[in-house]
Amino acid sequence: MTESSEWLIYRGAGEPHDGMDRLPPPPPWRDFSGRDAEEGAGGGDGSRDRRLGAHRHLAELHRPGAEELEMINAALYLRRPLLVTGSPGAGKSTLAHSVAYELGLGNVLRWSIVSRSALHDGLYDYDAIARLQDVQIAAQGGYGAAGGNPGAVEAIGSYIRLGPLGTALLPSDTPRVLLIDELDKSDIDLPNDLLNVLEEGEFEIPELQRIADRLPDGEAEVLTADGTKVRVRDGRVRCRAFPFVVLTSNGERDFPAPLMRRCIHLQLDRPDHNRLATFVRAHLGDEAARAGDDLINRFLERSRSELLAADQLLNAIYLTDAAAPPSRDRLADLLIQRLDRPR
Repeated sequence: MTESSEWLIYRGAGEPHDGMDRLPPPPPWRDFSGRDAEEGAGGGDGSRDRRLGAHRHLAELHRPGAEELEMINAALYLRRPLLVTGSPGAGKSTLAHSVAYELGLGNVLRWSIVSRSALHDGLYDYDAIARLQDVQIAAQGGYGAAGGNPGAVEAIGSYIRLGPLGTALLPSDTPRVLLIDELDKSDIDLPNDLLNVLEEGEFEIPELQRIADRLPDGEAEVLTADGTKVRVRDGRVRCRAFPFVVLTSNGERDFPAPLMRRCIHLQLDRPDHNRLATFVRAHLGDEAARAGDDLINRFLERSRSELLAADQLLNAIYLTDAAAPPSRDRLADLLIQRLDRPR
């Protein structure tokens, strides 16, 4: 620990200095430097360690509660989506990464929902404007992004990219894991729009269906959300193994009964001391969990009457380790502010 304000990198001095040389490595959940290595190991975009924790082997003694395990396995057995609700930072998104990691189901496909999200965004995107531009470039003697003749029927696949949901529904022998994050942020129509796709496990690409009889063997090669290329036949994507779909919600709205009927519902309660300590150990190690035990206890006490997120606790334990004791409590309070306070 450093004394006083020596831990500060930016000092507001108004003069350049070499303070960035003293900046320590980022906290594990904000470390993006391992992306290439994790991709090479088949781990996806580096999100696995950021979600599960770089020290997750130290937390292996923790196990989910009985109800949590039962609902997860019910969703796996029944091939039904798992709707996980709970307060921010309760571990809803991490659950999808944990299942994918333990069962060897590859990297998690993630569809982060915003107010403008529509079903089409999750299924696929056809970039007609880019194709038109490539046709114009080719007509002037240049080369389009697709190479060859971008106006040719078989070139259409170069302008179609499957979304996370569309990629999860590709035929495979084992299911993919799909995280549809913060569904309660969507507009009123999206939950109902998802019903048919989640029930039938298939969807159509009209742009390909219209020209299927003119495509070689009725197939077009399209991009996936993973960045790979796959062949789609007759403009239809139809799963063989239904994906393990995790829909998360912070409980900001109710969902229509038809969606609830098609989902297995899991409510994550406020984490207890053991779960929070395990969470800290997984990300920061055993020593940090012991040093931050007082912050864990204060967090639990405050969370009985305030809306707090476990991410805030991680930030506080990581950062206060670099601050001197006189400012430690004050810094922790600044980082762990109630999320439900009046604006």
